[in-house]
Amino acid sequence: MHWIDWMIVCIPLIVVLGIGLKSQKYIKGVSDFLTAGRVAGRYVVCVANGEAGMGLISLVAMYEAMYHSGFAYGFWNSIAAPIGIVMGLTGYCTYRFRETRAMTMGQFLEIRYNRPFRIVAAFLQSISGILNYSLFPAVGARFLVYFCDLPLQVNICGMIFPTFGLVMALLLGLAVWVVCMGGQITIMVTDCVQGLLSYPMYAILVGYIIWHFSWFHDLAPILLDRPVGKSMLNPFDISNLRDFNLFFVAVGIFGGIIGRMSWSGTQGYNAAAKDAHEQKMGGILGTWRAGFSSMMFILLAVVAYTFLNSPAFVTGDVGSAACRNALAQKAFDDVASDSTFDPIREEYRHYLATGKITPALQNSLNSVREPSNNTSASVTEKPVDKEPMLTIGRDAIRSVSPQKAQVFGTIFGQMRVPMALKYILPIGMVGVFCALGIFLMISTDTTYLHSWGSILVQDIILPLRGKPFTPIQQIRLLRIMIASVAAFAFCFSMFFGQVDYILMFFAITGAIWTGGAGIVIVGGLYWKRGTTAGAFCALLIGSGIATCGAICQSIWAGTIYPMLGRNGWLEGFTRVVEMASHPLEPYILWRVVPTKFPINSQEIALASMLLSIAIYVVVSLLSRHEVFNIERMLHRGKYQREGKKIEHGIKNVHDFFRKLIGINDEYTRGDKIITWSVFIWSFCWSFCGTFLGVIIWNAFSPWPMHWWVTWFFFNQIILSGVVAVVSTLWFSWGGTRDLIRMFRALDQKQVNVLDDGRVMDNVSADDIELVEKIDHIHIEDK
Repeated sequence: MHWIDWMIVCIPLIVVLGIGLKSQKYIKGVSDFLTAGRVAGRYVVCVANGEAGMGLISLVAMYEAMYHSGFAYGFWNSIAAPIGIVMGLTGYCTYRFRETRAMTMGQFLEIRYNRPFRIVAAFLQSISGILNYSLFPAVGARFLVYFCDLPLQVNICGMIFPTFGLVMALLLGLAVWVVCMGGQITIMVTDCVQGLLSYPMYAILVGYIIWHFSWFHDLAPILLDRPVGKSMLNPFDISNLRDFNLFFVAVGIFGGIIGRMSWSGTQGYNAAAKDAHEQKMGGILGTWRAGFSSMMFILLAVVAYTFLNSPAFVTGDVGSAACRNALAQKAFDDVASDSTFDPIREEYRHYLATGKITPALQNSLNSVREPSNNTSASVTEKPVDKEPMLTIGRDAIRSVSPQKAQVFGTIFGQMRVPMALKYILPIGMVGVFCALGIFLMISTDTTYLHSWGSILVQDIILPLRGKPFTPIQQIRLLRIMIASVAAFAFCFSMFFGQVDYILMFFAITGAIWTGGAGIVIVGGLYWKRGTTAGAFCALLIGSGIATCGAICQSIWAGTIYPMLGRNGWLEGFTRVVEMASHPLEPYILWRVVPTKFPINSQEIALASMLLSIAIYVVVSLLSRHEVFNIERMLHRGKYQREGKKIEHGIKNVHDFFRKLIGINDEYTRGDKIITWSVFIWSFCWSFCGTFLGVIIWNAFSPWPMHWWVTWFFFNQIILSGVVAVVSTLWFSWGGTRDLIRMFRALDQKQVNVLDDGRVMDNVSADDIELVEKIDHIHIEDK
């Protein structure tokens, strides 16, 4: 990168870290470290949570999926619009969780079920979450190495170190420092500031793309050049998509309903607002928050796809051919760095430089290919795809290591769009996009490290210990566990070779917890007959299915498939598996091949959720002897402690409709305007207009492809651009205002040393002694 780009990266980063450093003085107790003192306003919650939720790995995963399957399948996500509206406007799960006053999900699970369940759940949650997170540093560091064109190795004092590891260690260390300074306070402050600084950066990149690329002349023609059943833009022509298709969308919608609060990667935000209403309004505002960021993500993906597939950009030193060759060489050297790959590495470099396959390289390819593909002509003159360098490189590595061949293909696919953007963007724009990438990586790292580290302390160590820690001891232990999670993630990322799509990796590792936890949480908040026995069974069944699926995927090529062949079971197994998927084809397509487990991660996740729901309901109905008092848990009715009494019942039809979209006595006039605007936009326009209206129209008169081009341009660029301009100004003002108010509230907040995440029916002698010893504590002074 140019020095101008490095300046654009460094200056905003220094500003963010400086503000974060100043904010640590507000840490006075455990609740500050865990939940930012529960004083945040709606705009801080909304802006900061949005920044934390959209990590750099999510951006890479989105580009990976878009390049593979396009944008059309996302149209069907609108099926969930009415459900999402009701969940957001009513505060489904989030409102009730905030009413419990629990700081962590584990604390709620102990209140609702019991302490042993809290410990078991936290154990599974930690395994799932830490494994899921451990890929984040790897993808983020590799993104920076490839996008910034850094060398794969550096020489420091005569010792050779992988650049990938050094970048990962630097950014993880930075994230650990931010978290340990002040916990959730510094996380929310830095995430909010990053979000506010990102708004103009998104706008700059969107403006550059729209100015330099014509939608109808440069971009749309390439998006239309797709096989039948794999359209980029037409949602009625996607029947041949695999992995990212209608089934993927349907499982995501179902998982979003049943697993509303099951994923605790951002659990520090779940209890950070000053009350349940502010928490709810922060979620509602999320509808308007994205603005230019969503436009930028989509437009950059479109531009990168066009650049890599359009004949107009093939030639030249900065053309797509040079980009693909550079990516292939870098990925090959990255994966095949051992001395055992030395012979084929040189042969592969020769192929990339000349386009000709040497006899030695051809012999390596012949050893892993079918006879029909063994000729040089079949590779050089009639490539099997548009990227022969990917096919040849993968087969060459497979001749030495089949597993590393899969890793090479995965890295090539993940870094394809970032590498293309490096060739597309000019000086200055490269720095802006790199700064955004670093912001996204740090914001997610800090949030996830805090979440998983605090779960280990709050939901395993603290309940097992029984005796309370002093605030100093507890925060010190939290910092130790946060650093330990970072250390594990570093080691995992250094040695784990990913062989599947990022979103599929998320699905299978997340299902270890969410497969059974979704119904446990939803049932615990809304169903008074849910029992501890039902919760235990549902959690263990869901986790067990996901774990078995993950194991089968990892050992399929090396163990299971060869075993089936040796024992003569392969033909019968193949027949049974393929017959099972036949009724649901083409959306579920199970095929027995030697390289990949026939059932993908999303399908395994769905099985775990469905079985856990059935188990929870059946066991709870069989084991319940008394009804749980949900009103007491939610501090409602006679159990309400303070504040204005909220009426939760329904008086008439008008009252029913008001409360259907979430309006109650807490709403001000401004709150009602925001809520109705979300309802009108999301339901009336996004669902009824741009979804149902389009479906009905196409049912009677299918649109020609050029109509879909125009529709995508209007909906995703023109209309989204108008919303983006308004939301950027709106949230920049609101986020700044609420950030200042948050600092004032933290400065005036009094310490409650008993507010440490434990569930206490009665205050013990140890607690009384702790209060007597500690009157007021400033953690940073210790």
